[in-house]
Amino acid sequence: MTIDADPGALASRYRRFAVREASGRSPLYEHLTMSLSNDADVLSLIATLPQPKQQPNLLLAAYRHLFGVPANYSEFRQVLVDRFDAVRSIMLERSTQTNEPGRCAVLLPVLASLPQPLALLEVGASAGLCLFPDRYGYEYPSRRLGPSAEAKPHPVFPCTAAATVQLPDTLPQIVWRAGLDLNPLNAGDKDEAAWLETLIWPEQEERRNRLRLALDIVAAERPTIVKGDLLGPEFEALCRQAPQDATLVVFHTAVLAYVPSNDDRMRFANRASALSDVWICNEAPGVMPHFGFAAADAPSQGAFLLSVNNQPAAWTDPHGAWIETIGDSTSSPEETYRLH
Repeated sequence: MTIDADPGALASRYRRFAVREASGRSPLYEHLTMSLSNDADVLSLIATLPQPKQQPNLLLAAYRHLFGVPANYSEFRQVLVDRFDAVRSIMLERSTQTNEPGRCAVLLPVLASLPQPLALLEVGASAGLCLFPDRYGYEYPSRRLGPSAEAKPHPVFPCTAAATVQLPDTLPQIVWRAGLDLNPLNAGDKDEAAWLETLIWPEQEERRNRLRLALDIVAAERPTIVKGDLLGPEFEALCRQAPQDATLVVFHTAVLAYVPSNDDRMRFANRASALSDVWICNEAPGVMPHFGFAAADAPSQGAFLLSVNNQPAAWTDPHGAWIETIGDSTSSPEETYRLH
């Protein structure tokens, strides 16, 4: 792994995080990362880490995991400088596996429109929280969906859907589910669950409460999550295990940005298309250039592009808070998504 020796590039990375990701979502994280971007001494400490481990979100989570929420940058800086070895150790050990189950709210309109039943395979599944869209509740502007009243206590995810989004009347029927991850997490493990909670930003208490309910559901279900690379043999092996009489849906969110080579991303795209019935890609625009969209095309800063079988279908919030369609919303799923 390479060490980033360019302090200007690292400062820009933290400044970009403050402006594009933290602004409007976490005043504290915006303040901390913007201040850090102007602090040469702290930047020099972060620069000793391998480049993939220099992520702002990873630094913030590692600090909170060890020391809690700082009151201000002065406190944050002092502890960081004094205890950087401990923070560094956590950053090398952990990764930002933000397993946000609220993303199911923007996947649901697609999943429910497909031929049922479904077999779900998530790439970058972390603890598998997004493998259970049929066990959660959803609150859209025009309707509310959820499991039966007798179901286990479950989170309800609010999602602002544009009028053009074809919202489902029922939850999808899922008969098989599995995940693939470089570092699978166990929702029932207290330490790993605590790490997932740490990745939620300080001001987002409601999101944290919803995560806890989702963790309880998934811990009881114990989904199959296999350790492996998206270009490795494990991916194809999992695809082959799906029931033949179900629609196999391969999906992922905020995963391909961590695959540095565009050639490797395209190799995966070809594999996912060939091995599945439906491939749902929910990533930052520009991660897959052949979709024809860039960050400048997004309706808001930080929006993700949701594509189905290589067809851009919607803009989405990275954590599932809103969705708006791209193109003709009156087409059938077969026409819109070019189902295999």
